[in-house]
Amino acid sequence: MGRPSKLTDAQWEAIGKRLLAGESAAALAKEFGVDRAAVTRRFSQRNATIKNVANQIVETERALSFLNASEQIAARSLADDLKAISEHLAGAARFGAATAHRLSGIAHSKAAEIDDAQPLNEESIGALKGIAALTKLANESSEIGVNLLRANKEEIERINNPVTGRIGTITRRIIDAKVVESK
Repeated sequence: MGRPSKLTDAQWEAIGKRLLAGESAAALAKEFGVDRAAVTRRFSQRNATIKNVANQIVETERALSFLNASEQIAARSLADDLKAISEHLAGAARFGAATAHRLSGIAHSKAAEIDDAQPLNEESIGALKGIAALTKLANESSEIGVNLLRANKEEIERINNPVTGRIGTITRRIIDAKVVESK
């Protein structure tokens, strides 16, 4: 657990913007009264990502400039379609997962109604068939989300890495904040 920062979030944001504008980490660290390593540690990956994205944008715009006007329009239209498809698939996955969750909950509550002490009878067999149908529908509803997760397995593993991933970073920040609150 690290100690709380001497700087506010707004000050750190200002440092980040100024680093991107080309100011040195050492000069900013001195100005804000923090260690240069703290500035570097906090922004090196973030700024590298921002610069990488900026370079990709420049390369994309350069590639577009080699196309004639109608081809540029077609490329932008295709990109918009791909983004829309991606957003719709993500929405379908979200709704499918919610539906799967709801159906699984209903199946679970129906399964709890079955009396384990009683031998199987027509009523319990009918209930089990209903539970099986609900479970099958739940599994089918989750298919888009599961396929998207499978397709992005490496990215999900990177995000969920407890040391270097985004979730790990968020968790560390929450824990650090709780430690500060408890003092």
